[in-house]
Amino acid sequence: MAKKQKLEHSELAGEFTDDGVTVLVDIFRTSGSNEDWTMEVVTQAEDLIRWEEPFATDREAFDEFLAVVERDGIRSFLDDDEPSVH
Repeated sequence: MAKKQKLEHSELAGEFTDDGVTVLVDIFRTSGSNEDWTMEVVTQAEDLIRWEEPFATDREAFDEFLAVVERDGIRSFLDDDEPSVH
């Protein structure tokens, strides 16, 4: 049985609220590594939105999240019936 990898979570990860909607922004990588960062957004309905491409830094990942919220609004994470990939 494969051992589950431990994850390091960015200090930038956490709940984010805008326009009355709260989502969980999770930015993480394998603990103790210099790997790129993965970003996921989890909605209150537990929908998971994962970015396909990793980010060189956790700040780059969070800035991308903020750019999506600025451009499309936080509700853009709620409107899809299909799983979303960015």
